[in-house]
Amino acid sequence: MEIITHNRIDQSLCGRPVELEAEQSRVELVTQENMAVDDKGLVHGGFIFGLADHAAMIAVNHPNVVLGAAEVRFLKPVKAGQKVVAVARIQEKSGKKCMVKVDVSRLGESVFEGIFTCFILDSHVLES
Repeated sequence: MEIITHNRIDQSLCGRPVELEAEQSRVELVTQENMAVDDKGLVHGGFIFGLADHAAMIAVNHPNVVLGAAEVRFLKPVKAGQKVVAVARIQEKSGKKCMVKVDVSRLGESVFEGIFTCFILDSHVLES
């Protein structure tokens, strides 16, 4: 399948898509030193959230998909230099609304999970 959304995203910050099937995706991110918040290398949660969001958008894979809400849990810390993998699957569809479950893991250990409420708009969110 071809990815038709979020094509200009910076994959070094939000992950590189490695799998896309109908209603699911897999995105990998190798965290970097510039993502760390301290000298111990703790990666800022915003980068993990960005990875999960990117995976959710690709699972929906529509040019006008936007995030409406997210309910997330950070389960374990991530250290700069570690690779994390987000797997996103659409759990429910109702009209233009999609509920996407995203799990992020590091070497098979869950570090983040969330439900992302995505909406498919009739036109781009920045168009009037």
